[in-house]
Amino acid sequence: MTIVIAASGTRGDVQPYVALGKGLKDAGYAVRVVSSDDFRSLIEEAGLEFGSMGSSVEQMLDSPEWREVVEGGNFLKILGRMTAEMKRRAQHLARLMPALYDGAEMIVAGLGGLGGAFSIAEKLGVPAIQAYVLPLNPTGAYASPIAPADSLGGTLNRLSFDVMRQALWQSTRSADVTLRRELGMRRASFWGPYRRLRKTRTPALYGYSRHVLPTAERSADLEATTGFWMLDPPATWTPPVELVEFLRTGPSPVYIGFGSMGSRNPEEAAQLILKALALSGQRGILATGWGGLHAADLPDSVCVIRAVPHRWLFPQMAAVVHHGGVGTTAAGLQAGLPSIVIPFMADQPFWGRRVAAMGVGPVPIPRKRLTAENLARAITQAVTDQPMRRRAADLGEKIRAEDGVGHAVALIRRWSTR
Repeated sequence: MTIVIAASGTRGDVQPYVALGKGLKDAGYAVRVVSSDDFRSLIEEAGLEFGSMGSSVEQMLDSPEWREVVEGGNFLKILGRMTAEMKRRAQHLARLMPALYDGAEMIVAGLGGLGGAFSIAEKLGVPAIQAYVLPLNPTGAYASPIAPADSLGGTLNRLSFDVMRQALWQSTRSADVTLRRELGMRRASFWGPYRRLRKTRTPALYGYSRHVLPTAERSADLEATTGFWMLDPPATWTPPVELVEFLRTGPSPVYIGFGSMGSRNPEEAAQLILKALALSGQRGILATGWGGLHAADLPDSVCVIRAVPHRWLFPQMAAVVHHGGVGTTAAGLQAGLPSIVIPFMADQPFWGRRVAAMGVGPVPIPRKRLTAENLARAITQAVTDQPMRRRAADLGEKIRAEDGVGHAVALIRRWSTR
């Protein structure tokens, strides 16, 4: 069976789907991952076929316009920018996508399916499986990941998911409308694919841990929280010599990296981080990321790195400081370390609040309120608070005991034979 996976977003969004794809390939399926050109090497190094969407998320997020919107953290402005980008590329995507899904016998997609993958599954008459790395279906147990609090009350919690789903659909709707017209299909309703997915009893996987977020499945036969989908480094990967030497010659450092969340003033951001490390008396590893965080003169207690697999690096850290993207959050929690979350936008505050609520990290510090002083206090708490460190270690042990990819693959196999 040939399975095509739609994976959109930044590396932290895409990598879990690559891990899932690798698990499916190891189980005997032919797997193609359709994504941004930024992730060709990530996908191909996992032994998977790559389908190019002909775009670069990296270049888009590195533009001054996007940096300003992202660092501002206003979700409505971010959605507006996403909507404009999708409208600009709608015609191109509509002509490109059918060939990317040629030969598909099953389509697996999360939020990346809203822009057309679910419509292509409908047109081809092949089964689809929803696969999300954040909660999407309404529940009264907690609020949606874009809500301002963990809970707004049962009814409002459910409503917050409806608002989030509709906002995400409207931001991608133009691409889906154009695609369906090109395919000779009726236009999807204002409410998007959600009702049809429910009506056709399309199964849904959730690639996060039940130990981090309580399960909220409505149907044990159609929904499952599997555990995080984690990707091991390629067998041929070796760590940089200078990084190995830095780790060997001193106590465990603190990792600080914000992934694709660029800064409008990377030099200023780097100086803030260096000051926080100095105030806390900790060694640090500074990940440059796409935003170009760097400093001209670094103390011997700081090492600057580019991309290094978190599953290799994080277990060697004292604590991790990051933006709260689901991929980095998962890696930090799996490593059994306290996490200090500096959320920028979207679902990042949600994961930051979860970390704090579980007592495995300090209260998150929004990017707009970040100072060297409050970051230093958070780092000191993370490396000295022994009850917090024990809770983080216990949680990491539980997460490592889960086989998120294996569980998901077993369910996909079962659902594919229904």
